[in-house]
Amino acid sequence: MLMFPKLEEIRRIRLRLGLTQRKLASLVGVSTSLINQIESGRSKPSYETARRIFEVLTMLEAKNSPKAGDICSRSVVFASAKDTAASAAEVMRKHGFSQLPVLDGEKIVGLITEEGIMKRMMSGEAEKVGKALVQELADPPPPIVDVSTPAKAIIPLIKYCKAILVAENSKVIGIITASDLLKMIE
Repeated sequence: MLMFPKLEEIRRIRLRLGLTQRKLASLVGVSTSLINQIESGRSKPSYETARRIFEVLTMLEAKNSPKAGDICSRSVVFASAKDTAASAAEVMRKHGFSQLPVLDGEKIVGLITEEGIMKRMMSGEAEKVGKALVQELADPPPPIVDVSTPAKAIIPLIKYCKAILVAENSKVIGIITASDLLKMIE
């Protein structure tokens, strides 16, 4: 037997989705009166009715929730693995980015970050850092998700990665950083 959210959540979810009781009842195949009674606590639905209500609400939430392609920044600027750290830093400054995906030909091979450059500079090699190749300073490549990936699924990834690349038909078309996820705050 599946576990559902509490019945009190039906009204909250329905309102968040902008549904009337009549519309929800129609989508579920029950009377408006039954939805009203369930929401007001005057009636408890059968397991089957509760399952259908939550299936409809879950489907509508998924359909209406933002996807990776909706929140990503679509102007992705890359660094070449053969660029110098100085040239990558200049591109970051020019665009106001804190990281750049690194390409070796067509393949994404890493992520160069301000933090990574600064760590190297603080390690006593400041004078050598500018001439170092990006591939020498790059972190591992960021994860790549499809444009249709629910944005909520990306939130946990940002804890472990500085950026997430977004692909459509296997071609990178965007990048998501923590600041892009702030677009989801209502």
